[in-house]
Amino acid sequence: MKSPPFPIRTECPPGACVCGRDALLQDPEGDLRILRLTREEEKRLIQRLENLSSLSDLRHMEERLAQQLGIRLSIASSPNEVRSLRGIVILVHEQPGLCRKTRQAIPAAIRKSMEQRPEIAFDLLNESGLFAGH
Repeated sequence: MKSPPFPIRTECPPGACVCGRDALLQDPEGDLRILRLTREEEKRLIQRLENLSSLSDLRHMEERLAQQLGIRLSIASSPNEVRSLRGIVILVHEQPGLCRKTRQAIPAAIRKSMEQRPEIAFDLLNESGLFAGH
């Protein structure tokens, strides 16, 4: 097992997660960036995502997650009718080392931010021209 030169996330209790942390550590070509997301850093990340100020702030965080941790998000309106925030699809793509609970917490935090600032959801929907005048 290789040991990265930075503090890494402690492993989840046996049977609680299927993140593949140990397999990632043993893979000589594995992307270890996700392991930088310690539990303390995850709390900071979730808090930051719960307090987004705008769509550009969300897009900035999306870019930072990809650069620093390799986390890829897909955020878009549902192909069906959007009547509430549940109509906005927020997907955290699977990757080795990414905890199942983290994959659930990130979309929940973004939704919370959209509930507090509905303009983020409106701007997101408008990106694809939903509110554009024709």
